[in-house]
Amino acid sequence: MKLDQQRDDMVSLLRLRGITDPAVLLAMHDVPREDFVLNSFRDDAYADSALPLTHKQTISQPLIVALMAQILELQPTDRVLEVGTGSGYAAAVLGKLAKEVFTVERIGDLAITAAETIRKLGLENVHVRFGDGLKGWPEEGPYDAITVAAGGDRVPSALFEQLVVGGRLVMPLGPVQDSQNLIRIRKVGEDRYVEDDFGGVRFVPLLPETD
Repeated sequence: MKLDQQRDDMVSLLRLRGITDPAVLLAMHDVPREDFVLNSFRDDAYADSALPLTHKQTISQPLIVALMAQILELQPTDRVLEVGTGSGYAAAVLGKLAKEVFTVERIGDLAITAAETIRKLGLENVHVRFGDGLKGWPEEGPYDAITVAAGGDRVPSALFEQLVVGGRLVMPLGPVQDSQNLIRIRKVGEDRYVEDDFGGVRFVPLLPETD
């Protein structure tokens, strides 16, 4: 089956599984996932599953990428911070939905590869940085939305501080990897928030910078 047909089928499946935002569905269709996976998994680029990357990392299941984008409730004027660039695929999807995307990756090789792929696709509003995602990217903040592609037991305080009042932060939260839930935190005051739970997920742990 050709990749274009696989991409169409992926979007149809996303609709069936609760992705209703037309802008998110269009972004998922327009970003070529095959450019972000390892060559040996290119034929599986649109499978309904996570796929391995180097350094024991993964590219998230398309449903998770789409769900996180949908619950961020992005507007075309929004500035977004992503923690955990990985392959760069989710950042590219976010780049189709928001004005600017700033994404931080703690593994140097992945940051370099992601930046190159994003550059080749001409996504000039997506900016990749090698660094410690726990610290965010304060020089470019504050942000209307923050997404964290790794799990932890709490939201890093630096990220909450870089979120505007009224902004949304989406992150897998839980005491251990096997008991994480996808949580959206909406900042309603400088030290106040409300949260929504979107069910169980499984992500790699949120760790500091490494080479």
